[in-house]
Amino acid sequence: MEFYKHFPVLVIDPAINTDTGEGRAIELIIHDLKDRELSVIKAATMKDGLNLLRSYKQISCALIDWEVGKKAKDAREIVDAIRKMNDNMPIFLMTEQQKVSHIDIKILGKINGYIWKMEDTANFISGRVERETKEYLKNLVPPFFRALIAYSEHYKYAWHTPGHMGGDAFLKSPVGRVFFEFFGERIFRSDLSVSVPELGSLMEHSGVTGAAEREAAEIFGAEQTYFVTNGTSTANKIVMCGCVTPGDVVLVDRNCHKSLQYALTLTGAIPVYFMPTRNALGIIGGIHIDSFDKKAIKKAIAANPLIKNKNVKPKLAVVTNSTYDGLIYDVVAVKEKLSGTVDSIHFDEAWYAYAKFYDLYEDRYGMCETHLKHHPAIFATQSTHKLLAAFSQASMVHVKSGAHKVDPDRFNEAFMMHTSTSPQYTMVASLDVAAKMMMGSSGQVLIKDAVDEAIVIRKKVVQIKDEIMAEKLPKKEKWFFDIWQPTTTVGSNGKKVKFEKSSSSKLAKDSACWYLNRNDGWHGYKNLKDGYMMLDPIKVSIVTPGILANGEMAGWGIPAPLLASFLITQGIVDEKTGFYSFLLLFSIGVTKAKSGTLLATLFDFKKLYDENVLLEKMLPDLVAAYPERYKDVCIQDLAQEMHQYLKKNKITKITQEIFSILPEPVMTPAEAYYKLVEGKVKNVKLSQLKGKTAAVMLVPYPPGIPIVMPGEKFNKESEGIIDYLKVFEGYDNLFPGFETETHGLVIKEENGRKVYYVPCISEVS
Repeated sequence: MEFYKHFPVLVIDPAINTDTGEGRAIELIIHDLKDRELSVIKAATMKDGLNLLRSYKQISCALIDWEVGKKAKDAREIVDAIRKMNDNMPIFLMTEQQKVSHIDIKILGKINGYIWKMEDTANFISGRVERETKEYLKNLVPPFFRALIAYSEHYKYAWHTPGHMGGDAFLKSPVGRVFFEFFGERIFRSDLSVSVPELGSLMEHSGVTGAAEREAAEIFGAEQTYFVTNGTSTANKIVMCGCVTPGDVVLVDRNCHKSLQYALTLTGAIPVYFMPTRNALGIIGGIHIDSFDKKAIKKAIAANPLIKNKNVKPKLAVVTNSTYDGLIYDVVAVKEKLSGTVDSIHFDEAWYAYAKFYDLYEDRYGMCETHLKHHPAIFATQSTHKLLAAFSQASMVHVKSGAHKVDPDRFNEAFMMHTSTSPQYTMVASLDVAAKMMMGSSGQVLIKDAVDEAIVIRKKVVQIKDEIMAEKLPKKEKWFFDIWQPTTTVGSNGKKVKFEKSSSSKLAKDSACWYLNRNDGWHGYKNLKDGYMMLDPIKVSIVTPGILANGEMAGWGIPAPLLASFLITQGIVDEKTGFYSFLLLFSIGVTKAKSGTLLATLFDFKKLYDENVLLEKMLPDLVAAYPERYKDVCIQDLAQEMHQYLKKNKITKITQEIFSILPEPVMTPAEAYYKLVEGKVKNVKLSQLKGKTAAVMLVPYPPGIPIVMPGEKFNKESEGIIDYLKVFEGYDNLFPGFETETHGLVIKEENGRKVYYVPCISEVS
């Protein structure tokens, strides 16, 4: 493997480029390192050295002159900076033998040795550096990825799948050649088959594949980890199929991804739902802590008409952590509450794979330690690709046994049921690398950087709004965006401090700064236990004008879909857009340049809105697509039209109420699905839904959370759901180009209008 050529050695020495004995000695060392095909970057000052360390994450070794600064602590500061970022990178101090006794003993445990640049030969020194550097880089690459590199570099003649044979098949076609050139040869050389024994087996978790999974388990704090190559949608199905059989009772977060509802269909389980709350912005809150009490669960089971044995013990509880909008539970409290009630708990952590690696999230993720003697078995499913660094669809299942033991061989049957026998090995390699990236101090630094960057944006938006409100501007221009977050924190003196005035260091370290407390007005939820829920700082919800602090709708507003559409024209794509909020994710890949561009674009939107420009200037593609609707329309006019429609239809009230509605279950999701397959289904207009039973789930997307499940009846209590769908239907017809998305609906064009239909069961016994 020749990749080490791209990992330079950093030399920090004030003698560099000086015509002195030390200057000539260090240049001889650098020259000899280059002869050994190691690249070198140089810094003559402590400041330059630190800047290079921050900029070049691929530095493979550091040679630091002990007298680089004016004080001895300067070299120590550089060593400490390296060790905060990297536990294993080799570090050598360059000094004279007689000065070693003056070096602080605390630094000895952080370096790999000394270099006597004026006493040893350049060849001896460079050889020592080369050996340590190559050993470091060899261990840098995790087991599966290392084997994949080695195999793909051998250029073997293959007589097995895949049929493109290392990319050669693509070269036989013009369009194939374009495809080959776009991706490059290496990706095809590493796209291999299960027929390659050197890469082990994902089915049997053997060889380097098994070694990679075991290393990931250690990194993520699990007993076993399974690599999944079809996303957390599949990971969720694996867990439920591994725990549940037909007729079993499963406690399910109603705020769960639709893949878990499909898992209920596959298993034939009977769901009993935990009901979360929503605020006026449509942001889903958590499950109330009291809902996990044994009495509350027993009451919910007793109320479910599909469960005959009211004393049944639920097999599994499913909790979404974190929620789509970044609310995370006190997981220790949840485990304590559910101990003895269920055999297993499944935490769907699709958006939360990073929690193990930063102290801010202590006790708030599935694999955290609880010190309970008899806790249930714990499963955590994570989309490694979402907020860590892996290819799309690359996910993991983490397992930790408790009082209920998870048999790996039995659970693997569920794994194999849902896993392809032809896995994408580059995806497996990306999981291997993603886990290695989080090992040791590296993971802490990566997550801290993401948290720090999110805090900068959070504080800056509030500061900008305060400045705008203080300026002498026309009243109609005194507005800016808000952030959904705490408005104050508690300072070191025990007094409240405005969020934007709070110490960034405290915000990054003290989880209490992000708690949702009972008497706080900012979050919009009622009857919370203090500190039970916490807002994840890296999930930033920006709020547009239109909703007052008490949840009522203001006289004017700017619906968020308008802003989101403008952001797209500027190359900025958000994760989720509500009617008055949109979500931005600060993953480990976010850079300061991206953050700066976001702020500038928010300013641009405000300027264009205040000038009330034509939509043709702001959203030219929209006007081109729907000229009759939007030609000669100004931005303020469209914003007000949208806002007044949503206000008239009481969207904030409906949004809050709809997710507290639980339709009557007439049959299990599996039974409803069988009716669908048998064709005993008809499409029903919204106006005729009352009394009908849904054949499919209805899922507004994003975030992909069902409001109706298959087998649930549109009874009198669930009329609010029908009203909610009618608001969406009217909105889609009034504002083409801003259509909502609800999976499960059948949408037809009738007399120039979109009409919503819901597939319902035509025969209900």
